[in-house]
Amino acid sequence: MQAVAESVIATEFATVLGDRNGPLVSTSEHVLAALRGMGVDNATIEIDGPEVPIMDGSAAPFVAAIDQAGIVAQSAARRFIQVVKPVRVAIGDSFGELRPHAGGFRAEVEIDFTNPVIGQQSYMLDLSPERFRREIARARTFGCMNDVAGLWDAGFALGASFENTVVFDEERLLNTEGLRYADECARHKILDVIGDLALAGLPLRGAYRSVRGGHKLNHAVLKALLADRTAWRVLESDAVRPQRGYAEVGSGMVGGMVAPAYSPDVS
Repeated sequence: MQAVAESVIATEFATVLGDRNGPLVSTSEHVLAALRGMGVDNATIEIDGPEVPIMDGSAAPFVAAIDQAGIVAQSAARRFIQVVKPVRVAIGDSFGELRPHAGGFRAEVEIDFTNPVIGQQSYMLDLSPERFRREIARARTFGCMNDVAGLWDAGFALGASFENTVVFDEERLLNTEGLRYADECARHKILDVIGDLALAGLPLRGAYRSVRGGHKLNHAVLKALLADRTAWRVLESDAVRPQRGYAEVGSGMVGGMVAPAYSPDVS
């Protein structure tokens, strides 16, 4: 199955990929964010369960796996989707938009939670492997205790714990180790944006802004862009060597081949 927008069948709690027979894999966004954030645009991912492992709730373990396996620069020209006119989608009091941008890919996120501990946060990122690794990869998924308890009661997010989720109640952060960043929630929303928009099929060149958004909004904006053939074009660029921040050749080489960073017998 290709990780593309047409394969998305659910976006309520995570980005779920599937086909006419139903869901095949959920929570695809963190591993896709790691691949896109580190500049990988040609990869095969094998999963033998219904969900991408949550790991520590961030993309950092997948970045470490990419470092271990290494990245090979190929001779083919890289292809991009360039946004050439704005596309905007509103859902209730949330909205998201993609617009032309002279650089590569920029993400701007604003969140506004009624929970006073989270409150209002914002973050902006011009995507590069170095900045993704330093500023975004370690940001964990988060939620409020009432919401998490409700998901558990409904049979969802059963793997969620304080080891892989940042949890708040109405007065404080419940994780004893604290936050990795003061604005970790906004940074994780950036991580989700990068993973969800990776389903364009090619790296995007444009700026994405979301206000009070989530997986559903990210997917809706991407679908709106792809549906408007006048809003984008495909570009090719000459093959280039990896930028700073890549792991070009990792430690996962066996007999000249790249070995899986996470093999089936790894717990």
